[in-house]
Amino acid sequence: MATPVVTGLPIVGSALGMAKDPARFFVKCYREHGPVFRVRLMGKTYTVIAGTDAANFLNTREGRECLRSKEFWQGLVDEYGATRTISGEDGESHKELRDMMRRGYSREAVKGRHDELVAITDRSIERDWRVGERVPVVRAMQYLVTDQLGSILTGIAPMEYVPDIRLTTLYILNVLVTRQRPKVLLRDPRYKRAKARVFELGERMIADYHAAGQRPDNLVRDIMDAHVTNPRAMPADDLVLSLTGPYVAGLDTVANTVAAFVYAVLKHPHVLARVRAEADALFGGGSLDDEALKKIPAIRGALMETMRLYPIAVAQMRTATRDFTFAGHLIKAGETLYIGTSVPHFMDEYFPEPETFDIDRYEKPRAEHMGSGVYSPYGRGQHTCLGKSLADVQMMLSMARLFHKLDLALDPPGYTLVTKTAPTPGPSMRFKVRVKGYRN
Repeated sequence: MATPVVTGLPIVGSALGMAKDPARFFVKCYREHGPVFRVRLMGKTYTVIAGTDAANFLNTREGRECLRSKEFWQGLVDEYGATRTISGEDGESHKELRDMMRRGYSREAVKGRHDELVAITDRSIERDWRVGERVPVVRAMQYLVTDQLGSILTGIAPMEYVPDIRLTTLYILNVLVTRQRPKVLLRDPRYKRAKARVFELGERMIADYHAAGQRPDNLVRDIMDAHVTNPRAMPADDLVLSLTGPYVAGLDTVANTVAAFVYAVLKHPHVLARVRAEADALFGGGSLDDEALKKIPAIRGALMETMRLYPIAVAQMRTATRDFTFAGHLIKAGETLYIGTSVPHFMDEYFPEPETFDIDRYEKPRAEHMGSGVYSPYGRGQHTCLGKSLADVQMMLSMARLFHKLDLALDPPGYTLVTKTAPTPGPSMRFKVRVKGYRN
């Protein structure tokens, strides 16, 4: 079967559509061409497989055997002088790294530390959310996320490194991973300085581990212990990349998601009222444990709906390891593919009125997200986000605390969110809200 090619402009092809809104661009193409099509971007052609079958394919043995991730992350590995990274490995190599880091990235990492997460959020509110000011939301969230991930996962809250982590991540993702920008940008002195600072942070973490008498039970310990006991699996060259990984992975993804959450909740006053009521009850007394987090369905639903409508993992990029057939179309070894796992998020077959922000989709009896392959906020397959259970707790508690403490408003009123796509999709850095006052 001949694979359809999406029509586009000369030279740039479909690059403008992709840059404006990649999630809805893939949905439009899926509706017009079916689950397999090709797009041209800046003179190159990429195959796209999309929809529920594509999402489910990533979970199958055939999907694991036919697709690999290495090419898309090799530039990052080389830039760090490392040998491998968890996002770029497949098969047994990926499993080895995943098992090594699983505990440090899991919900267990914050077990019994919910009060600490709240205290960090309060610290962020006091520092970055002043009454009467217009707060740049994504930037404020980047500082909050760095403070939280540093304190919980690594024992270091490197606030002075946030600009460096963000700039390094921006350049590496744009140039070496998504390849939206030319490699010449890596010569930029600003990038070189920022990258040197990230390496400085990694070396500091290594030094602190060796100097510590009693080492905290966290991700750093897991990585460093693996290096000491099994240097083949975690060689010295890989330490900086592995240790600073939580910041690189979380700074954009979590910050973008919670920034979109703030927008969506403020945009819908009936949701805002429910979120505030649950947040006030959550912090009205009693212990902040896992049982308490089961009693905030509106906040959980608002978070899940945010991740549906503003997905960070719009598509997963892979290379075909061997020839295979998908939906009657031949995919040849070596082809570059986008796996459009977020396409079902916007299809009314699975989510009625998909453009409506409806936080009750996820509770029984509706549970619309439970359909096979329809909801993939953390990706699919063996590369499903390792820290998803941790991120769920982190984001729910942070947003509950923010709306419990602050009276926020969109500024200007009626503001419609402007989004960015590089290096990852999310609200524009120019998105701001006004702090009207403290509620509690």
